[in-house]
Amino acid sequence: MKQINLEDREFTQFQSWLYGAAGIHLSPMKKALVAGRLFKRLQFHELESYGAYFKMIMGKENPDELQFALDLLTTNETYFFREPKHFEFLRERVLPFASPGKTFRVWSAASSSGEEPYSLAMTLAEHLRSTPWEVIGSDISTQVLAKARNGHYSMERANRLPLPLLSRYCLKGIGRQEGTFLIDKTLRHRVSFVQVNLIETLPKLGEFDVIFLRNVMIYFDQETKRKVVSRLLPFLRRGGYFMISHSESLNGVSDALKLVAPSIYQKP
Repeated sequence: MKQINLEDREFTQFQSWLYGAAGIHLSPMKKALVAGRLFKRLQFHELESYGAYFKMIMGKENPDELQFALDLLTTNETYFFREPKHFEFLRERVLPFASPGKTFRVWSAASSSGEEPYSLAMTLAEHLRSTPWEVIGSDISTQVLAKARNGHYSMERANRLPLPLLSRYCLKGIGRQEGTFLIDKTLRHRVSFVQVNLIETLPKLGEFDVIFLRNVMIYFDQETKRKVVSRLLPFLRRGGYFMISHSESLNGVSDALKLVAPSIYQKP
């Protein structure tokens, strides 16, 4: 099939739909990314233009395709123990003071394919021996959540995983699974994954000691950031920690939290 150009007016359609559906603002720089990620769907459905594909996903005949397009345009790069300073803070400044009789709960609110929630689970398993704990991962994309629940990754994904944790919590693939590893079943069962759209009404998930909202606000405009953070704050218990990416800031977004370390905030 010949290459198909994504026209500016077609890009604008995807841009405004994605903003309305997920609060994600696509800058004009992302036009090539949109074209690249959706091209195979045009091939699959034998469509001649991106406009025809947009019309198709907006129609009622293919409800699954709308989710498919959303998955393709919202999936972001992630890896194990990304931004290690946050895990260090957790180990040294938070977990030693966890209350032994109470379940320690962490929410990875933009969990993508699961590397962040499993990194959190390994950290809690190592440092909360007698304290019960729970990790919840959420994402808007059903595709990455399915991958996260499987906990099955290519061995290249392990290059940032400390060796002791890799041998303790992961199973190395053999035979047809060679070159991959699987998160151990015991750890997998301690992590729950749920589909959540951060710009819509949130499900009742209870209160958390720590919320990770990392590498997602870079896609939101200021107004959407304010709405998302104010929606998440009632889920954070008093004294709990809110962690964002080092490339993000809550300046002008919320004054309900106090900065305690770079990109780490606490609820008074």
